[in-house]
Amino acid sequence: MQAYAIWNNKGGTGKSTISFHIASRFAELNPNRKILVVDLCPQANSSMLILGGGLAGEKEVLGLCSQSIPKSVVGYISNAILSRGIPKLDNFSIQVSTLNKQMPDNLFLLSGDGNLELMAPALNDEAMRTPFPGLADPWKWVHEIFTRMRLELSDEWTVFFDTNPSFSIYTELAVCGATRLLVPVNADDSSRVAVKALFALLYGTNPPHQFFGNYTFAARALQRGISIPTVHLAIGNRFTQYKGAAAAFAAFSDATADQLHGEFTSSPQRFSNRDAPATNRQEFLDAYVVELRDFNTAGVVAAHLGTPLSKMRQDYYPVHSDPDVKVNKSQITVGLQAIDNVVKRIEL
Repeated sequence: MQAYAIWNNKGGTGKSTISFHIASRFAELNPNRKILVVDLCPQANSSMLILGGGLAGEKEVLGLCSQSIPKSVVGYISNAILSRGIPKLDNFSIQVSTLNKQMPDNLFLLSGDGNLELMAPALNDEAMRTPFPGLADPWKWVHEIFTRMRLELSDEWTVFFDTNPSFSIYTELAVCGATRLLVPVNADDSSRVAVKALFALLYGTNPPHQFFGNYTFAARALQRGISIPTVHLAIGNRFTQYKGAAAAFAAFSDATADQLHGEFTSSPQRFSNRDAPATNRQEFLDAYVVELRDFNTAGVVAAHLGTPLSKMRQDYYPVHSDPDVKVNKSQITVGLQAIDNVVKRIEL
């Protein structure tokens, strides 16, 4: 049983849209499994997409978050802290198809919540409490809230964590709860810097910084024996807005590919295992890099409508102020093939 955090500390890489497409398609192709999306981004964008997209999805998320006991990540985390136990997932998650009939019945959601940002200082205070003899280490206990949730689930589950780019405490909780990372990367050289920062944030630098090295997440996690997830796939993402032209370059720049391969060469244990270990740059790229080719109109419209791409048909659809955005059958076919190419490599 694996849990995947979809994270890159660079904004604009399409994490929420990728979470929507991958989780819904993974659920469709694996009907005997239960798929849980945990939305640990205060914007709750993936939750809105999963629950119907647009204003309809936003309304559903607000309804979940405004209950007296929120059916959201805020409700779950609050209960965990107050009870000092493992909350019952059914009390805070929903079966998505009860609110969005386009979604498969085996897809479940622990909704995002805008109050997660307001909760962050309280989480930090809980984590930094002075430990008392005989009691759990507060920092470790807080950071393993979703680790305990994952370990409580049976092997029939697969979990996807959507995340926020900033490496705030709620992002740290998502990382600690995951076993593997899916890293969306854009087609530009700035992504190389983001990849370098991602590895430094998760695993630390060598040597550690002489001033703040001992205060980093990586140092604290290492001191407490917390497992950091391995990089499973880097996803080259070329989403364009509807009616936009596709980018005329590969999803990965050479600089970003070199950075990833360099990380693998120096620390292969930070990447998930493959049957045949990569021995050169091309074998590494074949094993760990996948392109989520440009969806052009189809993928953007599908997400906006909260409809899996497999259920889209060639037609005109209303998107924001445009009442007649055309989706072609060829766009749907190409987009679905791209998603399937990622999904089939999720669990090896």
